Amino acid sequence: MPPKFKRHLNDDDVTGSVRSERRNLLEDDSDEEEDFFLRGPSGPRFGPRNDKIKHVQNQVDEVIDVMQENITKVIERGERLDELQDKSESLSDNATAFSNRSKQLRRQMWWRGCKRLKWVLKMRKALTALNVAILKIIKWKL
Repeated sequence: MPPKFKRHLNDDDVTGSVRSERRNLLEDDSDEEEDFFLRGPSGPRFGPRNDKIKHVQNQVDEVIDVMQENITKVIERGERLDELQDKSESLSDNATAFSNRSKQLRRQMWWRGCKRLKWVLKMRKALTALNVAILKIIKWKL
């Protein structure tokens, strides 16, 4: 069973918590006096070490900006995918309804064709009977 807390902290744990506390303290709601004590004076700093720090800080800021843009793009992409999925579902529903209606219409037209065929056959039968009757009358008179 693992212990509930660490008995020994390494340097990474301590610096990580210090950084997170500093980030929380340096939020937008802090005033200038707190910023001075947390960040130090904002006057010009000289020396190669400070230039390197500024260079690294600028790179970090650029990476943060790029990551924020990427996150925004991912969120927008997710929204577009949701819209596309909704449209796809709607199209699928419409396709199903169209398929069902076309089957129903095909059956209806088939029955209509059967009725016409039945009517044509009745007319043919009637005409044939009429022809036979006419032929018998003509034959009887001769």
